Amino acid sequence: MAITVDNIKELREMTSCGVIECKNALEEAGGDFDKAKKILQKRGLEIAAKKGSREAKEGRIETYIHQGNKVGVILEVNCETDFVAKNEDFVALTKDIAMQIVAANPKYIKKEDIPEEVLAEQKDPNAFIKESCLLEQPFIKDPKKSVKTLITDLIASIGENIYVSRFTKYKVNEIA
Repeated sequence: MAITVDNIKELREMTSCGVIECKNALEEAGGDFDKAKKILQKRGLEIAAKKGSREAKEGRIETYIHQGNKVGVILEVNCETDFVAKNEDFVALTKDIAMQIVAANPKYIKKEDIPEEVLAEQKDPNAFIKESCLLEQPFIKDPKKSVKTLITDLIASIGENIYVSRFTKYKVNEIA
């Protein structure tokens, strides 16, 4: 199958990846969009792994107050440049993660944050990790993806290290 500009454009809209990456993935997949998306996702994971060690000193503080003003969250998500911190995809990500925290009530950001004694007390440590760690939770808008995958996809698309630094959830009459 010949790869057309429209094919590249369509894949780019679906994945938010660069033109060259989309063209190369389509060529490698013989024009098959599903295979090309998997190729891009695999490359995205590789890119995210490489970017993970880079310093991220910029970012955004996001807030979300749920209807009724009874529960809310303050969240810090970091990236490498101020340019990305203002990017609409990055802003949308921070808003989605803040909403995720209010809806799914994670206690930790990643599984490494869980104290060993807390994990040892659990009957099913894997279920506990998936429930209580933000990055391991299924994303509320697309349960097929984890929050970690959501961030990894944006790292691959934007090309910068992105991570959740911290969050605090508030609920009326509840002490943390």
